[in-house]
Amino acid sequence: MIKPIQLSHEFLAEVLDKDSIVVDATMGNGNDTAFLAGLAKKVYAFDVQEQALAKTQERLANQNFTNAELILDGHENLDKYVSEPIRAAIFNLGYLPSADKSVITKPDTTLAAIEKILNRLEIGGRLSLMIYYGHEGGNMEKDAVLDFISQLDQHLFTAMLYQPVNQINTPPFLVMVEKLKE
Repeated sequence: MIKPIQLSHEFLAEVLDKDSIVVDATMGNGNDTAFLAGLAKKVYAFDVQEQALAKTQERLANQNFTNAELILDGHENLDKYVSEPIRAAIFNLGYLPSADKSVITKPDTTLAAIEKILNRLEIGGRLSLMIYYGHEGGNMEKDAVLDFISQLDQHLFTAMLYQPVNQINTPPFLVMVEKLKE
């Protein structure tokens, strides 16, 4: 069975090409940034932690990717850096693994970033949200994101949920959005 993060990558890869402008809204350890850099023209990657930037720089250098702009800023400020239409974007909500677990994504900044991305998303463009919520504050963000996505106009966007239904604890799950028209 395919894991949610694998499905997330496949979902985005279907619409990416060497002309694509993409956003990694939560660069973390750079896995998604490197994945996107291998498929797109330009990646804008955001994180608020210098450790994330350093790990991502190292990962990109090891793979000889030079098409990513790493930005030490919150994803809610993406409009200060990205002016082009966006083909795809990815979020991994929660905290940076092997780092300070008190530094987490927050509902207000996440929703602001999602809204800005959806406004800039090309028709046929896609947004992937991996939701990790097994930490303090995680349920609030999960609920806020699901509420926001469920209220998107079905004529403009289609949204899907992919999640385990028989797993204990709080397994991460995937929300996928595609822009249908303006």
